[in-house]
Formats: sequence, C-alpha cells, structure tokens
Amino acid sequence: MSAPEPNPAVAEIQGLYGPFTFSEKLLQKIWALGGFDQAAIRTESGGRIELLSPGKWNLLAGPDFRHARWRWGDGPVVTGDVELHLRAEDWHAHGHVNDRTYDGVKLHVVLFPPKPGTVTIGSNGQPIPILALLPYLRHDLEEYAADEAVANLANYSEIRLLELVQGTDPEELSGQWLAAAVHRWHQKRRFAEIRIGKLGWVEACHQTAMEILGYRYNRVPMLNLAGRHSLKEWRADGRLTADGLMREEGGHWARSGVRPANAPKRRLQQYLDWVSNVPDWPQRLLNLGTDIPVASSAGSTRQVRRDLGLRGWRMRFGAQLCAESVGGTRLDTMICDGFLPLLSAQIGADLQGFWYHWYPGDMPQSLNLVLRQTDCSGSERATFCHGVVQGLIGWLLAREATGRSVGS
Repeated sequence: MSAPEPNPAVAEIQGLYGPFTFSEKLLQKIWALGGFDQAAIRTESGGRIELLSPGKWNLLAGPDFRHARWRWGDGPVVTGDVELHLRAEDWHAHGHVNDRTYDGVKLHVVLFPPKPGTVTIGSNGQPIPILALLPYLRHDLEEYAADEAVANLANYSEIRLLELVQGTDPEELSGQWLAAAVHRWHQKRRFAEIRIGKLGWVEACHQTAMEILGYRYNRVPMLNLAGRHSLKEWRADGRLTADGLMREEGGHWARSGVRPANAPKRRLQQYLDWVSNVPDWPQRLLNLGTDIPVASSAGSTRQVRRDLGLRGWRMRFGAQLCAESVGGTRLDTMICDGFLPLLSAQIGADLQGFWYHWYPGDMPQSLNLVLRQTDCSGSERATFCHGVVQGLIGWLLAREATGRSVGS
C-alpha cells in the first residue's frame, strides 16, 4: 500500500517540544479576525497595504474571502477576492491558475514567505500580488496551534470525555496528567520567552494582559489594540477611552455568546482602570517575582497551598498589581497564563510548582465536569488545582496529536 499523499491544507512543523500541525483553516481564521500587525503588512514586492476589510469568509467553493477592501499605498480603495494558502506554490497545485472561478482574486495571502521570484499568475495571465503573513503574526506558530487546539476542546461532549478518563487506571492517569502539566508549563514559559524577546518586558506584559482579558472570544481584537497602543499610551489619562477603542476594532468584536462579565467594552474599561491605578505594574510584577517561593509539583496541593500561603499571594497579586481591577477566575488565569510564565522567562525563576498548585482559572464547562467526576482531581495529592486542569488539557491534546480522537 502506498503512503498517503501529504495534505496541502495542513503543514507539519517541528516545534521546540515536538512536531505540531498548522492548518489552512487556522490561517483563514487569523485573516478573518485581523490577528496580525496590519499597520506593517507589505506584499512580497514591497507594496504597502492598508487593509479596510478582510472580506466575507466563503466556506463553499471558490476564493476563501469575497469582496475584501484595501488600498495599495495611498491609492484608491480596491475591492477584490482573496485566496489563502500555506505556501505560494499551492495556487498552482490546487489548479487555480486555470480556474475562472478565481478571476476576482486580487490578493494571494500565504503563511510562509515564498522563494525569491515566486509569482502567482491568474487565469488571465496577469500576476497577483502575494502577501506572506508569517513576518506579521503576533504569536509563534506553535502558540497559535496550541491555542486553537485548546479552544476546540470546549466543543467536545462531556460524556465522551468522561468515558475516556474513566476508562484509564487512576494511578496511571495521574502520572500522565502530571507529565502533561509539566509539558504545558514549559510550553507557556517558552511562548512568554519569545514574546519578551520580540517586544521587551513592558510591552510583553501589556500585550499578554490584554490578550487574557479578551478571553477566547475577543483575544485577537484586544491584542490588536495592545499592539497599536503601547502601555505608555494607556497610561495617558483621557487619551484612550473604552468607546474609542471599541470603534477602532469595529466588526472584529464578538458579542454573541459572550457573558456580560466578558463584554469587550467592560474588559477595556477594566484595563484602563487597572493601568490608571497601577501604571508601573510590569515593574511591580518583577519586584514580586523575586519573593515567590520555589515548590515542587509533587505532594499534596492542600499542604503546599498552606505552606506557601497561596491565598495571601493571590491577594497580593490582585491588590499590588491590578488594584483589585481583576478578580475571580480571570485573575487566576492572568496569574497562571500571564504573570508566572513571564516572570519565569524573564528572571529564570523555577515557578513550575507554584504554578501547578495554583487555583484553577477559566475553563470550558465540559472540563470542569470531567474533573469533578474523576478520582485524579478528588485525591488529596491532586486537589482541584491549576496543574490538574492543565494536565487534563495536555493529555487530551496528546491524544488528538496521536490520532486517538477525543470527540464523540
């Protein structure tokens, strides 16, 4: 039997912790949400683009996005279709060069920069400008892929997840979850390290905080605003307002299915209040980081929390860094997905155990149910904590990566 043909709509990439996949569909999602540095984008020939609208996402046959709008430099507004591929040569591989359905395509967006001299030719024989998005993305590709995989877990059936978990020996599962949690920690720390390297400490903190406040529905527009307006601009009283920031991202905001507490305008005002009260919060975070004690991921979470005084640390983070502007599970998520990985990457501190035994943050309801019905999370050693949540997530993602389907 011959080997299966490679899927041109999915790229397998070697990441720091093993191979991962990046799909054409994910690239389309990034384009639709505007999740890249739009102010900096240039075509491969060097032409500047002012993107006004990504177009309407077409999930049927034909170009991926219809009726997008942009300007070439300072020229007039152009309306046209946009086709996306992982690589520029996929245009020819998919047969678009002779397909009149793609006559309206005026921009070819790809993930990876093509080889010098690569040209996309339309059916009329005319070249189509190529825009490679990779240099303008705000995340490492592995981080995009990991975040997308985690978001997809929210769609899985609770019953199917319970069957998977309860069909595995609790002791064996506990060890697998611990290993998966450690992997997740190193991955988050690495992503933080990359962001600090690109942006510096202050802006890395700023962008991370805003992205987390956006939750999974509005991460991209929040991150876009953080990239467009530095922390220094947010500190300037009255210069930025929640209403004005809402208008900047226009149709990128998700409102359907978003709980009132996560409404984007409310989260923007929350961050404005936070920065107004604690304008030097990234420096304060560094100062706090030198005092955080080292802990092991092993042992009783209940006992570790008592020994380290995690309840008191939670109050310090909320009061000294956020001026009580962020609380509840969102503060826990901010600490575990933001503060601790950033600190560990910046100062080299061993914060893995502290992170592991911290309180659970935001999570899909399906995972919450599974954890409460599982022996692993109810044991003394694995009191319902952030590490157990991350262990379950990592374990499920590993099953998906090896082809053992999670969904029902």
